[in-house]
Amino acid sequence: MAAYGWTPGLDELFAPHRAAGLVPGRITRVDRGRCDVVVADPARPSGAGTAGPGPDGGGPSGAASPLPGLRTLRADTGPVGHPDPVRCPCTGDWAAVDPEAVPLPAVRALLPRSTAVVRSSASRRSEGQVLAANVDTVLIAVSLAAEPDLGRVERFLALAWESGAQPLVVLTKADLAADAGHIRDDVEAVAPGATVLAVSAATGEGMDVLAACLGGTTALVGQSGAGKSTLANALAGAEVMAVRHVRDSDGKGRHTTTTRELLPLPGGGVLIDTPGLRGVGLLGGAEGLGHAFSDVEELAAQCRFDDCAHRTEPGCAVAAALEDGTLPVRRWESYRKLQRENAWIEARGDARLAAERRRQWKIVQKSVRDAGVTRRR
Repeated sequence: MAAYGWTPGLDELFAPHRAAGLVPGRITRVDRGRCDVVVADPARPSGAGTAGPGPDGGGPSGAASPLPGLRTLRADTGPVGHPDPVRCPCTGDWAAVDPEAVPLPAVRALLPRSTAVVRSSASRRSEGQVLAANVDTVLIAVSLAAEPDLGRVERFLALAWESGAQPLVVLTKADLAADAGHIRDDVEAVAPGATVLAVSAATGEGMDVLAACLGGTTALVGQSGAGKSTLANALAGAEVMAVRHVRDSDGKGRHTTTTRELLPLPGGGVLIDTPGLRGVGLLGGAEGLGHAFSDVEELAAQCRFDDCAHRTEPGCAVAAALEDGTLPVRRWESYRKLQRENAWIEARGDARLAAERRRQWKIVQKSVRDAGVTRRR
């Protein structure tokens, strides 16, 4: 399992589960109530492929594993289901698996996550959606077929930093850009602390440098039409993901990848390809926002007053930087917008938690009343 990221530290965490007769595995794909999970299989040293159909008639849904000594099981995730979507099984999770469970193998527990890429869900509830778990690098794909939206790049960077992983911005379709170098400079200016690469999967430009930058587990994120599936195929060295062309009318893509899927890379490490994101909402992303806008926060720390609102206060370093052009107005407005959005999401989350506490308290009170009635009888 080392090829999928298994470490001595994980082995130590897994000890109680091993004592219970369970085996370690990594979730490579999640469907409703089911998942594909890679486990060790010393009996099959050739690593030729997935296990056959399970007792319920369905085998693993993913592609066969090319790695020796491994097999893919189709497993039930019901035992580790949870009302909070963030705590449900996700691609990249390490799992304790019961391969002998009937009618099909079952995930009995999840190991603690080292990192997780979490965005706010599209629903009206203040919930999160985990895009990938236990990630070392978040590869943000940005298409050069059109002028990149720097505000959206900043959102992705805040999302990546908040996960605890290292962001890597990859400008795809460099062969279609007339001035890829100039655009790369613009993106680097809004990506402090992150590497920015320009590549073309079609011509191979920059792909060797990108492959050398990847190791461990990489989560591939970006908008539909950013060329993620093409990039995944180039990195995997095989046609593992379907590819669709973007619309000629507006240059936007359609969802090719519909589920998060973990793929082994020939040079080592694994890649988690995710569906295209039309919206990138942050969920409690104060730390990620601070990393993504570290230049702005460094300026704010130089203001004369600790509680400076950066408007008309004397000695405001931010106002001075805006006036002399050191800090672009667009970047400042993007920072303030994400701050307001994050504060709103956190407030909604606090309100939801308070409502849940009230609901639980009412249940407790009802139980006490019912117990009192029973005793009087």
